[in-house]
Amino acid sequence: MDNVDLQVLRQVVAWRAAGAGVVLGTITRTWGSAPRPVGSVVAVRDDGQIAGSVSGGCIEDDLIARMREQALAADVPKVVRYGVSGDEAARFGLPCGGTLELVLEPIQANSQIELLLERLSQGQRVRRELTLATGAVTLAEATGADAVLLNETTLISTHGPDWRLVVVGAGQMTLYLAQMAQALDYQVIIIDPREEYAVELPGVVHRRDMPDDAVLALKPDAHTAIIALTHDPKLDDLALMEALRTPAFYVGAIGSRLNQSKRKQRLAEHFGLSETELARLYGPVGIKNGARTPPEIAVSILAELTAVRYGWRIPEPVFEGGGPALSAPGCVA
Repeated sequence: MDNVDLQVLRQVVAWRAAGAGVVLGTITRTWGSAPRPVGSVVAVRDDGQIAGSVSGGCIEDDLIARMREQALAADVPKVVRYGVSGDEAARFGLPCGGTLELVLEPIQANSQIELLLERLSQGQRVRRELTLATGAVTLAEATGADAVLLNETTLISTHGPDWRLVVVGAGQMTLYLAQMAQALDYQVIIIDPREEYAVELPGVVHRRDMPDDAVLALKPDAHTAIIALTHDPKLDDLALMEALRTPAFYVGAIGSRLNQSKRKQRLAEHFGLSETELARLYGPVGIKNGARTPPEIAVSILAELTAVRYGWRIPEPVFEGGGPALSAPGCVA
């Protein structure tokens, strides 16, 4: 759930505190392209006031009209679809033939929206399970990648703090990576104790402590990615040995396949990391797309982070002879 949708939840709580009725809509499925991703939310107050969005505006207009006519979900959640036919898709601003599915949920005391926001404010990641037959909600700790799952009886959604990207090394590539990551809603933290390297980017935190101490202090969670980019084992290995023991959803390091093999050997021999922990290490970091320049490599890294976040596996590229590509972005094997 991104910052926009968290603002919607805060508005829901404020409306409820003022005594208003509210229906919350959550995107659970799309076919074709869609203005907002699965998991996005919209809230409609009983007088038609709206917060958030799920389309370019036409679906919101329909939800407002239904709310004023008291035709939205009044007692228990229900599933609705927009754009089943080409004509309806065009009417609601969707690609011809496209479809958008929503769960419309009347917010009640057992919706636990206030408790959800309280846990989110404490930096927790939360799994929310909505029972469609009753509207009852249970909250639990979320682990793994974000998920929005709908079946015949239940809607499960994942909520949590902003994504964090922790980068070890303040070189040129880090500057490109940091700027692009901010556009993807990451909080960026750069760790580099070397006096010769400095980062001056708005909104980016630069820590000067040693990488192992910094990683421990940051307490990485399942919304954190940690990437080592210095090419210096004295710095990268210190960060990786701690990062691989955390719930971070992604831990990676730049370098060739040969360097990656040597790195894993060092981490096992000198720091005692297990085979299971070492198997979590992504490297060479980034998708293999032929990237060579710092901004191209930054794109490849963020593409891989995005795939991991959403549970997608990007297959290795192959040469015409059928063998895997041997080089990493910007590196030689």
